[in-house]
Amino acid sequence: MTPFLLVYLSVYTLLHYYAFRKIRAAFLPGKKIRLGITLFMAAMIAAPIMVRMAERAGIETGARFWAYASFSWMGLLFLFLTLTGTVDLIRLAILAAEKIRQQKFTQARVSPRQLFAAQAIVVVALYGYGLFEATDIRQEHIEIISPKITEKTGRIRIAQISDVHLGLLVRESRLKKILAEIRKAKPDILVSTGDLVDGQPSHLNREARLLAALNPPLGKIAITGNHEFYAGLQVASAFMETSGFTLLRQQGMAVGGINFVGVDDPVVKNFARKTSGAEHEILSAQAKENFTVLLKHRPEINPYSSRLFDLQLSGHTHKGQIFPFNLFTWFFYPQRAGQLTSLNVADHGKTPQRSNNHGTSGHMVPQLAASGTAMRTFVRDPDRSPRDVVPCDRLPLNSGFLYLSRGTGTWGPPIRFLAPPEVTIIDLLHGE
Repeated sequence: MTPFLLVYLSVYTLLHYYAFRKIRAAFLPGKKIRLGITLFMAAMIAAPIMVRMAERAGIETGARFWAYASFSWMGLLFLFLTLTGTVDLIRLAILAAEKIRQQKFTQARVSPRQLFAAQAIVVVALYGYGLFEATDIRQEHIEIISPKITEKTGRIRIAQISDVHLGLLVRESRLKKILAEIRKAKPDILVSTGDLVDGQPSHLNREARLLAALNPPLGKIAITGNHEFYAGLQVASAFMETSGFTLLRQQGMAVGGINFVGVDDPVVKNFARKTSGAEHEILSAQAKENFTVLLKHRPEINPYSSRLFDLQLSGHTHKGQIFPFNLFTWFFYPQRAGQLTSLNVADHGKTPQRSNNHGTSGHMVPQLAASGTAMRTFVRDPDRSPRDVVPCDRLPLNSGFLYLSRGTGTWGPPIRFLAPPEVTIIDLLHGE
């Protein structure tokens, strides 16, 4: 048994045990009902593993059914545990305060059954919203002004998608919405920063045709994420090539006067022979006069590379996908999803700070010491419509910047909560 599988089974079993205790306290079920609940939970724990086994065996219909059932249950369970865990912590705090003060703060007591019913209603409502949010694909805009973009070129528009996870759950209907947002933006080039596929892509012929029909003037570029290796690099690569993407693996290429460098996800070492060339060596080999975009699935910064590119585009974290999992992803990847992060040595790890220049709640990039590429970002103003954006000042850029996408699709549970999906639009403009 792999370490990942062992951790998954242990943690997921404990979560189900906690939920079982809540059900038992609320309803006091008899032995037969308790046995039925136990068998159901055991099936849900094993189902994600069985789904992958069925998919690899070519049993697509069965795999899809169990994927919808088990991952929907997983989403409901996560929401339920978040809500009940929060309520339990509040109740413990009240009990502790009452013991310390030796007085009752309230005489009202809610029965376990009433509390469970109320929590279940809230969870179902949140799940319904999560289904909506998962399909509410938003455009995020970044504008970069750089002397490396020639006056003749004028503007290069890049559309970034990440973590689409085409597979058993994210299919044709979702992909059509994603492609509609891309077409609205009319990009010059489309980049996919990993995890385009999830599971076996052999049944994604319609999705491949939809992607192939999208033909930006400068083409489409993709890199590997961890899920391309989980699916099988050969079949994942074939899908991306059929879809019209140029796959960059530890490689660079110049398109429209822009250097694009793509590197493999670190998980490559567990599945395939790593392609030659270290990240900083590949970046160093690119034309210095060109604006350089590093495509890297995980938002990890190589200290040897941070001054060799102008912009790194990453994904992987989904911003947790379901709150409060963003706190866990932030622990491992402290860069904030949906915001631009300065990689300047003096400002390493900082995110754009709140601006006082506009009378809005926009964000701006920290002032850096050296001049060079200028940056202007656009972010949504929470006091306005979700579709509105707020322009921020142009400020000098010393080394590179990182943009971490919240992701475009979903993995596991088919919902998002407080982590809406995005298509990122990056405009590269000429300017001093």
